[in-house]
Amino acid sequence: MQAIQGGKAKHDTSDSHTMAGRLRGGLLPQASVYPAAMRATRELVRRRTHLRRKRAELLAPVQHTQSQDHRPALGKKIAYKAHRDDGAERLPAPAGHKSIEVDLALLDSSDQRLTALALHSVHTAKEHDVNTFYRLRSLPGVGTILARVMLYASHAIQRLPRVPDGVSYGRLVKCAQASAGKRYGTSGKKIGNASLQWAFAEAAVLFLRTNEAGPKYLARLEKKPGKGQALTLLAPKLARAVYYRLKRAVAFDMATFLHGERRGGGEPGVELEG
Repeated sequence: MQAIQGGKAKHDTSDSHTMAGRLRGGLLPQASVYPAAMRATRELVRRRTHLRRKRAELLAPVQHTQSQDHRPALGKKIAYKAHRDDGAERLPAPAGHKSIEVDLALLDSSDQRLTALALHSVHTAKEHDVNTFYRLRSLPGVGTILARVMLYASHAIQRLPRVPDGVSYGRLVKCAQASAGKRYGTSGKKIGNASLQWAFAEAAVLFLRTNEAGPKYLARLEKKPGKGQALTLLAPKLARAVYYRLKRAVAFDMATFLHGERRGGGEPGVELEG
């Protein structure tokens, strides 16, 4: 309030006058209060991203130790537990053997903790809003992980009255800087929800991998902006589709998704109003 008020003195009287004036002119943005019963689970879902990054940091030392000893590449992903059986035995030196053994043990422990966290959050998500949880999973490529992130990050979609508001909230649009008819670039890349940005980026890749219509749809997108930007455009289109799924409380339908794109008008990638 001190930055908005702009005066040297800051007290309840000046803040009240400032808030009343902005409220009268419609310049005071409304805030959405997240439900208290869902806050702990939302933080738990966010915590998973941090734990996954820590787990990824354990994979690099294993590969680095192998290359230092001039050993051939493993040829398989040690991110999967079934591929870790003979990882430590490849090194004859006791120190190298022990180093990889410790890293693999930490990976096993991390996998167990992440699995327990996932099961707990899925069970809680079903208790909070099981219908929305399964509607989100109707989108091709969206599993339990992405559905949980979208559910807790975009709760109460009614607070976003328009589709562009929902897409902007997910950090999927660029904020243009312009003056006197000239565009100077973009800004505000961090305005919005970072979890939704990651979720829709992952959903765009999995959307192409899990259904036959995905690559054909991407090929249509590549005709206008080019191949390099087609995947970037797919994430906002999926965000629009998810917005309508939540707003209308209906499951995703691929035929309707593609039909809305072909018809043109309205919001691309989703069915038209009416």
